[in-house]
Amino acid sequence: MLLTIDLIDETNEISEEQLKTVEDLLQFAAAEERIAQGSELSVTFVSNERIQEINREYRDKDQPTDVISFALEEMGEGEIEIVGLEQPPMLGDIIISIPRAHEQAIEYGHSFMRELGFLAVHGFLHLLGYDHMNDEDEKVMFTKQKDILDRYGLKRPTNL
Repeated sequence: MLLTIDLIDETNEISEEQLKTVEDLLQFAAAEERIAQGSELSVTFVSNERIQEINREYRDKDQPTDVISFALEEMGEGEIEIVGLEQPPMLGDIIISIPRAHEQAIEYGHSFMRELGFLAVHGFLHLLGYDHMNDEDEKVMFTKQKDILDRYGLKRPTNL
């Protein structure tokens, strides 16, 4: 196992099988992205109300969203880098709204598991520094997440 992943289901809606699939998918994505052995991250599954609170508090957006990532390896202003400690990197936290995942799975015509996987990989890539603030970056990130999901086996239906 490349990653140490802390999976937290605040909704009590995610089955053990779904949790295992998310973990396996993120391990696969970590291998694809050549992440350092022992890197850590957390994935928390929450309600729309909870993700709206987080979105309001940290992003000044008073609405629910599907996924939020907090990268922990980025140096903030005034922070001092600790050099010499050979600890595995803490990549950060991914927070996923389960109600939004259900809604978007229906909207996009694919399974809930495909949407959950998409949101987990999307959040994971944000932790690695990928973004979609402009067209060029969006193309890179969205191509990468589609490739990871397809190679893992969580493809979108081809009849769309």
